[in-house]
Amino acid sequence: MSKHRTHRDFVLEPQDVERLANLAGPFDEHLRQIELRMGVEIANRGHVFRVTGEDKPVEATEKLLHALYEETATETLDPHKLHLRMGESSMDRLEQGFAPQEVAVRVKRGTIRGRGDNQQKYLHAIATHDINFGIGPAGTGKTFLAVAMAVEALNESRVQRVLLVRPAVEAGEKLGFLPGDLSQKVDPYLRPLYDALYEMLGVEKVAKLLERNVIEVAPLAYMRGRTLNDAFVILDEAQNTTIEQMKMFLTRIGFGSTAVVTGDLSQIDLPKHQKSGLRDGIDVLRGVDGISFTFFTARDVVRHPLVARIVRAYDARDGKESQE
Repeated sequence: MSKHRTHRDFVLEPQDVERLANLAGPFDEHLRQIELRMGVEIANRGHVFRVTGEDKPVEATEKLLHALYEETATETLDPHKLHLRMGESSMDRLEQGFAPQEVAVRVKRGTIRGRGDNQQKYLHAIATHDINFGIGPAGTGKTFLAVAMAVEALNESRVQRVLLVRPAVEAGEKLGFLPGDLSQKVDPYLRPLYDALYEMLGVEKVAKLLERNVIEVAPLAYMRGRTLNDAFVILDEAQNTTIEQMKMFLTRIGFGSTAVVTGDLSQIDLPKHQKSGLRDGIDVLRGVDGISFTFFTARDVVRHPLVARIVRAYDARDGKESQE
């Protein structure tokens, strides 16, 4: 049974040839990108447009084209910006059904806002919950946004220190196989967290805060036996924690502290027989008051558009294998 197809005709105003060219892109590249993403057909003669497809995608595409045309008055569109704007489109809002209060994070580089509903929901959850889980594929902003919230909390003296933690497990390697002292062994595992800090605060300030232990970057094993009050704690790459490590980490949280746990369940490097502490935590803690869960998908990827397609391709392959 074929689905009902419809079309909408509308005019983009005010009529401006340069803005129209900006919207369409070189050889109508932008319009073709919108067609692929939204599952519609777009035809136009000058500023008169016709969008054909199913009802909801057609309605969403019309709203998207009007919004993009407004932006052409002040911005030059490119494929990357277009990818991000489509991620914020009403098609995604229809599927998510969530409109959180917007949270703006102020750091040295400027003001950071969530791109799309899931990132906005994630920021709102971190602002309103003591323990937060951000789960999804690479490139969805899980760690970057968590570090931004931590830096803002530190700058506004809502916390006294920031702890960035990762399990030292990567593709079966162990710290003992790496040369150098303990700091040199640990650093490669924590480099993504350093990179996010440098972007937020600058290299010099990060170095000073690290010297004073206001910011601490450490392997997960160092959390055992500690109680963390007035701290913002981020556990990154949590899919590589064991069940015992996850429980240990979550029970370190003290008064005035916020914890964010991020991970990607498709990139677990633990031995095959060992259940991920992140997967177990989702099973055990769903529904516990004070704990939030934000699940990202390929739609939320804010890196190169190819990254989202790569994630979808692997998800499709893994889905087929699980059914066999």
